[in-house]
Amino acid sequence: MDTMQLLKVIKAKKLYGKFPDKIDNIVVDSRQANTNSVFVASQGYTVDSHQFIPNVIAQGCKMVVVDHHLNDVPNDVGQVVVKDTIKAANIMAQFILDFPSQKLTTYGVTGTNGKTSVATMIHHINRALHINSAYLGTNGFQFNEDVAKGSNSTPETITLNNHIQDALSKGAKVMSMEMSSHGLALGRTNGVDIDAAIFTNLTQDHLDFHHTMERYGFHKSLLFAQLGNDYSKPKFAIINGDDDYLSELIISTPREVITFGIDNDVDFKAVNIEETIHGIQFDMVTPDGKVHIKCPYIGRFNVYNMLAALCAMWTQGHSIVDLAQATEHLNPVEGRLEVLDRNLPIDLIIDYAHTPDGMNKLIDAVQPFKRGKMIFLVGMAGERDLTKTPEMGAIACRADYVIFTPDNPANDDPKKLTDALESGATHTNYKSFLDRAEGIRHAIDISEPGDMVVLASKGREPYQIMPGYVKVPHRDDLIGLEAAYEKYGRD
Repeated sequence: MDTMQLLKVIKAKKLYGKFPDKIDNIVVDSRQANTNSVFVASQGYTVDSHQFIPNVIAQGCKMVVVDHHLNDVPNDVGQVVVKDTIKAANIMAQFILDFPSQKLTTYGVTGTNGKTSVATMIHHINRALHINSAYLGTNGFQFNEDVAKGSNSTPETITLNNHIQDALSKGAKVMSMEMSSHGLALGRTNGVDIDAAIFTNLTQDHLDFHHTMERYGFHKSLLFAQLGNDYSKPKFAIINGDDDYLSELIISTPREVITFGIDNDVDFKAVNIEETIHGIQFDMVTPDGKVHIKCPYIGRFNVYNMLAALCAMWTQGHSIVDLAQATEHLNPVEGRLEVLDRNLPIDLIIDYAHTPDGMNKLIDAVQPFKRGKMIFLVGMAGERDLTKTPEMGAIACRADYVIFTPDNPANDDPKKLTDALESGATHTNYKSFLDRAEGIRHAIDISEPGDMVVLASKGREPYQIMPGYVKVPHRDDLIGLEAAYEKYGRD
């Protein structure tokens, strides 16, 4: 792109040095900077990337975006000084990449629980309908059936837009994305053109970052406000009609609101719900009539998730009959109420539930299928809001036997995390382990045929974040299966 044209899209700026004639790329990772790219520096929570500007210059970069003038930058390198470098990066990225999100159908999913499930369900339904589809979220970046793992539910803006561009280049027609409250608050999603915005629910989480529930809800609502006022582009707000935050979201968006739920008067309603350990089925009442839905997901909360996915896809022109037929051929959502190896004599289940609401819904979902005792393992993350932790300990004690562990302790004392969980315990049939893998092996060791072992809070997350923010390989599912095969054998 012509550099002078690019500079015109940012009005309030100061320019220093000599700029290259053309720019082909924009990066925020200093290691990716080269002669064809503009490097955007920012002051993050742990690192101020302005310190890497000498490195990017040594790599040949001739243009940088900064929040203050740097005297030691050579005159043959152009400096763009702006108040908000990340917002400038959002704007520049759209022009450099030629507005990629406008070239495919996009679904953005936010909410405390269910983001991964709903976004993945949308992806799977599109594949069942033989539509080239991409997914971006906690489980990484996926185009059709090819998966590349990622680190954040909502990556920083340049990576996010590059993923959208990558999906387009591969032939994607639709893309579903998780939009976390962190990503929305930090402006990572600014400039992404969303066709259907979906809200799952709002319960306590991430107060270490948002501080109050009011601010947490406000950051979620940004997705719906950002649908914009241009009615020449049809856009829809898909909102859980049984959630108390519905009224706030209706106010926040200028777009038509389509609701889904079970209990209230909504546009997409589930009735005649049947649940088994193998899946759910229900009748879905819609503005276009009633259809029967059958899918391989477990638990009442997955009725909500499926309603959200189907409702959103309906707004984009799919018939309810085609959608209902597609749901019968879906794959499980990795790490979300996933039953591992059904040939085992125990029900070994992993799930990502890491909030009081998520844990309650998880236990509600599996409780009807309990044959023996329920062994429930849960962890508390380090450097997070601990006010929810005693409640998590109490909810875990709905199970017959409980195991408390750390979960991504980072620089926190693991014992502080397990002590906080223990403080909410409502019975004494529990044990704490400072090593999560040891806790998982203990859960399998004390199990008996017919028991249910639930490993909560990590799903298939492939690491533990340890002191110094070092990511150490860890998989709940693999550790659990290895211990189970050692004890019970493998069919």
